Amino acid sequence: MNYQLIDGKATATAVKAEIAEEVRKIVAAGGKQPHLAAVLVGHDGGSETYVKNKVLACEQCGFKSTLIRYEDDVTEEELLACVDRLNNDEDIDGFIVQLPLPKHIDEQKVIMAIDYRKDVDGFHPINVGRMSIGLPCFISATPLGIITLFQHYKIETSGKKCVILGRSNIVGKPMAQLMVQKQFGDATVTVCHSRSKTLKEECLDADIIIAAIGVPEFVTADMVKEGAVVIDVGTTRVPDATRPSGFRLCGDVKFEEVAPRCSYITPVPGGVGPMTICSLMKNTLAAGKKEYYQ
Repeated sequence: MNYQLIDGKATATAVKAEIAEEVRKIVAAGGKQPHLAAVLVGHDGGSETYVKNKVLACEQCGFKSTLIRYEDDVTEEELLACVDRLNNDEDIDGFIVQLPLPKHIDEQKVIMAIDYRKDVDGFHPINVGRMSIGLPCFISATPLGIITLFQHYKIETSGKKCVILGRSNIVGKPMAQLMVQKQFGDATVTVCHSRSKTLKEECLDADIIIAAIGVPEFVTADMVKEGAVVIDVGTTRVPDATRPSGFRLCGDVKFEEVAPRCSYITPVPGGVGPMTICSLMKNTLAAGKKEYYQ
């Protein structure tokens, strides 16, 4: 089967250009330039790259951006005080605290401390709850990015059988919520995870597979039916001596063998990744416009 590659990079570029145009109009009309802040703790390689890309995306969208850095040994109190300052800073429309955080800090406590009206990552229980019942809110960036890809490529999801591999709070659960809702996926949704007994059978029956299980090359050709749409959320660093960095990014899908069976498939890198950052920009624009919360 001739598959079509879903180009997240090109889609993200197009969305960011639309955002930049809207920001230009807002500022030209005397409105406020959206302002995103990011808090980065420590020097995790993946987080460093993500935050660098977020700052770059802010420039492309015409946003103001602020990066606040702490060392690994920052106390929970210091970090919560920083969140409090950002909550009360009227110039900052939205902010994120880059996860994962060091072990001695309670992530949930930090997420709860963020003002939900500035929670552009969409992790606060108020945003998660509003999303689950279909109210306007900031939607977690990766699931929103995937929904944007479906819309951009005009991929039919309504009435389709969608299998989600993984049940994380960041991807699996919110993705399931969105795919089942009428205004987003309107699909029949099954969530599989490491304990699922019939995982392979469920996948074989799926029109759409969203793989977010965090195991490199977990999805193989014998799990995918002809013509399925496959979205690969996985990004695991695997050693690769031929690369200058010493590693390459590997998805949850064994791309070479799965792709020929698909109608659409995302690559890794260059698929879902760029859309995640682009969704953060969409949320920041909405925060700047006070679209969901006054």
